[in-house]
Amino acid sequence: MRTQKPIAVIVGATSKWQSDGRNTQLVHGKALDDSDIPVAARWGIGGAIAQKFAREGFLVVLTTRQTSNAGALSEAIQFQGADCLTVELDLSSAESIATAFASIRSTVGEPDVLVYNAGYLEGRDLPADQELLEYIPVEMFDTAQHIASRGPFLVAKEVLPGMREKGQGSFLISNNAASLRGRKRKTGQSLYYPRVMMRTLAQVLTEEYSVHGIHVANIIIDGLIDSPGTRALPIAQKHSEIIMNPVKIAEAFYYLHTQDKSCWSHELQLTPYPANPSF
Repeated sequence: MRTQKPIAVIVGATSKWQSDGRNTQLVHGKALDDSDIPVAARWGIGGAIAQKFAREGFLVVLTTRQTSNAGALSEAIQFQGADCLTVELDLSSAESIATAFASIRSTVGEPDVLVYNAGYLEGRDLPADQELLEYIPVEMFDTAQHIASRGPFLVAKEVLPGMREKGQGSFLISNNAASLRGRKRKTGQSLYYPRVMMRTLAQVLTEEYSVHGIHVANIIIDGLIDSPGTRALPIAQKHSEIIMNPVKIAEAFYYLHTQDKSCWSHELQLTPYPANPSF
């Protein structure tokens, strides 16, 4: 399946807020019907980015812990007449990451674009009387570290050498406002302290790899993203104007990839208009 098309790998292509996602089922107690939601928004940011790059002529590689998680998204992309491949990848396992990218390289080739969009829900189920750090289980912290800092470090080691050899490529990280500074974890929030390290890694990679023609950027998604699970939240039902359109977020990622080398952006913060940007 070697391809002449450029290759975009989306790490975290599916969403925990999709109709049957872990967050959706944790918060709502069941899977939701997404038939009234546009196809482009059914899988949150990762799904929207995958569909955007597919429409622009890329062969899109979806990575997910289980192939079945990306089945509906893969079908949607192929129904739109684009090429798609699904590869299993567990970000908590260095071996899984290495195996996944070896498979991608041997099957389709070196990635031209890598979008790191992995998320996690660890911390969301802790009750109000357990907000302090002393209540955070080590295993919960380890998972957050795996996804937010160790994961992108290992993924970078897999894709940046090939991009460096070609003298071009984009390594784009989907992040959130918790990456801007350390904040107390509030009830119902994930353990986001390690997101600061994710942003720091993007800054380090920018300094190290820009000179080799690789565009590294940290994209701060500063708000609630539209998806089946979030659209059903009471705050979203009451204040629809604060909901961020994943299709437009995906356009921002594609814009970064297509920026001229003479004026690259290395950090982009996206905030819905009624809200004050986080800092």
